[in-house]
Amino acid sequence: MDVRQTAEAVARASYGKLVAFLAARTRDVAAAEDALAEAFAAALSEWPAKGVPRTPEAWLLTVARRKLIDAARRRQTGAEAEPTLVLLTEELVDAAAGDAPIPDDRLRLMFACAHPAIDAGLRAPLMLQTVLGFDAAAIGSAFLVAPATMAQRLVRAKNRIRDAGIPFRVPEHDELAERLDAVLEATYAVFTEGWSDPAGTQPQARNLAEEGIWLGRLIASLLPREPEALGLLALMLHADARRDARRNAGEFVPLAAQDPARWNGALIDEAEELLLRASALGSPARFQLEAAVQSAHAARRLTGKTDWPAIVQLYDALLALTGSVVVAINRAVALAEAHSVAEGLAALEPLAQDARLAQYQPYWAARAALLARGGNAAAAAEAYQRAIGLEADEAVRAFLQRELLHLHDVKPDLA
Repeated sequence: MDVRQTAEAVARASYGKLVAFLAARTRDVAAAEDALAEAFAAALSEWPAKGVPRTPEAWLLTVARRKLIDAARRRQTGAEAEPTLVLLTEELVDAAAGDAPIPDDRLRLMFACAHPAIDAGLRAPLMLQTVLGFDAAAIGSAFLVAPATMAQRLVRAKNRIRDAGIPFRVPEHDELAERLDAVLEATYAVFTEGWSDPAGTQPQARNLAEEGIWLGRLIASLLPREPEALGLLALMLHADARRDARRNAGEFVPLAAQDPARWNGALIDEAEELLLRASALGSPARFQLEAAVQSAHAARRLTGKTDWPAIVQLYDALLALTGSVVVAINRAVALAEAHSVAEGLAALEPLAQDARLAQYQPYWAARAALLARGGNAAAAAEAYQRAIGLEADEAVRAFLQRELLHLHDVKPDLA
């Protein structure tokens, strides 16, 4: 491995850890990022000539610490600079010496990024930048926001952390559940941005599913007795296990038609073990229930069939817990499979009054499929056309177009 590859490997493994360590002590995320960027630039300049240091993380921390001190002295004078300099001369000196391990404060940084004072829509992008080192251009592209706009929003969020004195800490037990939800939601948002592009056709989103799982593993390792942290990781692993099966020669393959032999058994086994650990902790909640739904689907690789009644029960629990219209749609589809198409359509009918669903493709696709199975070809065709018009993924759109084309070949399900 050459020096540049070594530096890139250190950056990938250590970026968030070093930013978190510095920011937690200076309360300034942007300054920590700037100092670390200069440290990596120095590494690329010096390591080729002098060799890679024995402890690269400590070397980078030493340089970044000097940069922070220089910046503090430029911004402040005399007594004004003293608090910042004290923060940078005690624990940082010991860690930079390389003789003691650098504390892992990434979870503290994630809780700061997901603080209630930070806009909910910025929590996931902020974590991508501070913990994983993504630049604003990549984040903006992934979240369909102009890079310059995203950069401005991220700067304002970091200033908010500094100016409002948002603490870098894992909350106490009595407030952990509420705050942890925000961290888990932001992590899941990272994952779903990548999951929405299964074919990898969008370079800016290609690695986000992997990064979401990486964050999930980090949270689960640091909070091993938090069942929802385990449940989220199980959910993401179950979903990722089906990645290769979602496409066949570029064509979209719905879950019911996927070949279980193409699912990743190792990821499914890991997800099942996590879900078992979570259930033993006795506090079922949203991510555990969603993972349990995926587990029920995954059981088809062993039994050859899907336990739809069990899935309906899980969706009943999820709907009672969340009131989510998305859960209600999925429950209606499961009811059609477990009992009858008429029951599925009856469950969908009240949702038609929800204005949010006018532009929600999965609702129209589910409605179209159930109407087709119920023998109402005209209404099914209208719903398919709505779904096609709302779908951005070319493979899914082509699938829906084929379903519309073969609509009259569907035999009504009169059971």
